[in-house]
Amino acid sequence: MAHEHNHSHNHNHHHADEKNISVAFFLNLSFTVVEIIGGLFTNSIAILSDAVHDLGDSFSLGLAWYFQKMAKKGSSKTYSYGYKRFSLLGAIINSIVLVVGSTFILSEAIPRLLHPEKTYAEGMFLLAIVGVLVNGAAVFRLKKGESLNERVVSLHLLEDVLGWAAILIGSIIMYFFDVPILDPLMSIGISVFVLINVYKNVRQSLHIILQGIPDEFNITEISDWLKENNEVEDIHDLHIWSIDGNYNILTVHIVLKEDVSFEKVRTIKNTIRELLQQKGIQHSTIEFETTDEHCSLEKCCE
Repeated sequence: MAHEHNHSHNHNHHHADEKNISVAFFLNLSFTVVEIIGGLFTNSIAILSDAVHDLGDSFSLGLAWYFQKMAKKGSSKTYSYGYKRFSLLGAIINSIVLVVGSTFILSEAIPRLLHPEKTYAEGMFLLAIVGVLVNGAAVFRLKKGESLNERVVSLHLLEDVLGWAAILIGSIIMYFFDVPILDPLMSIGISVFVLINVYKNVRQSLHIILQGIPDEFNITEISDWLKENNEVEDIHDLHIWSIDGNYNILTVHIVLKEDVSFEKVRTIKNTIRELLQQKGIQHSTIEFETTDEHCSLEKCCE
């Protein structure tokens, strides 16, 4: 039996550039404070609901920045796979913050549907202009990066720009027409949008934490593909999971048709490993067996 491990760490882990993330973080956090003050000043529940959204974005950006630094530590005696999965913990904490904030905003906005309150439309208009510019600047900053994290955060901030564009249009309508109910309606729309995204994020995070098979892989197709190798008789104990949604891991037992030399085993292993990397598996552990060898794991994993 030959027990082989692939510890080749592909450094294309899609880490965000620290400088871009930090600039976007400080822009977002500073403007969140301005939003809270402005929302109270204009009596706009829609602006306060967007402040909650931006507070969540600031939290996400801060965590991305912090975990980017932590990820550089690599593996340790305590965390053999490194610190990549800590970002999932951050995502769940962030989701809790957003749920609490959005629930509070909804509890304030829904009664206003029955008893609309006058808002300061001119102040809303000015804040919306600043909101579009600040979030737009953050999007532009992150668009200069090439990592997956930067593109994802950039897309998230682009949603903020669209949210502020909606508030901008709403403030113009309320300036010319007496429709104060539009403010709580926009607030409820923003809060529901945030909660839908929270649900998606928590669902994805839990799938990764529970070591579910990443969506981009079909375990039956991977199994059939491995069996296409002329030297392979059968495979079992095949598992695929992800550390953080980007860094994927595979373990498998491969039964060879006949005894082969160590050199031949190494050639087969290298071929399979390289092809797995092309398919998006960054870390693979492969155990080779012969047809007359009994594996205690085989029955439970078929």
